[in-house]
Amino acid sequence: MTAAENIEVNDLENQVDSEQEVLDEGDVAADYLEELLDIADLDGDIDIEIRGGRTYISIVTEEEGADLSSLVGKDGEVLDALQELTRLAVLNATGERSRLVLDIAGYRSDRAEQLRAIADEAIHKARETGEDVHLQPMSAYERKLVHDVIADAGLHSESEGESGRRHIVVSMLDN
Repeated sequence: MTAAENIEVNDLENQVDSEQEVLDEGDVAADYLEELLDIADLDGDIDIEIRGGRTYISIVTEEEGADLSSLVGKDGEVLDALQELTRLAVLNATGERSRLVLDIAGYRSDRAEQLRAIADEAIHKARETGEDVHLQPMSAYERKLVHDVIADAGLHSESEGESGRRHIVVSMLDN
């Protein structure tokens, strides 16, 4: 075996270890969330998906009359808190920080569509006027989604403000 082949084997072993850590993270998070649903006496199915080395967990329900909106809260505030609590449960169990993303009743996927529309509108306005466009404050996760859409369109964006007032400013690239 050559040194190059040995490196490839090491890379493969590291990748397998990394994927196993993500799977373990998902299992710990799912167990935590199942207990939470039991305590709250809510019915929901937990789906785990791994994309790009990141764990995405969804809680959905197909039962008629079942409502998970209390776990989402106003503007996703309860969902954000549950996501952080789930990350802490993973940290406690594995000793590793987690970047898992929690979605409940499709809130994050619906919100992602809304954010794409907001970003597209800001892109259009910036191109039309040539002026900076200031968006409403949003969470770090939401800002990341908007930054990606704006970068894909070839415009510039940056976050400004602090804490709950942190928002994105969209501008044309300097030529």
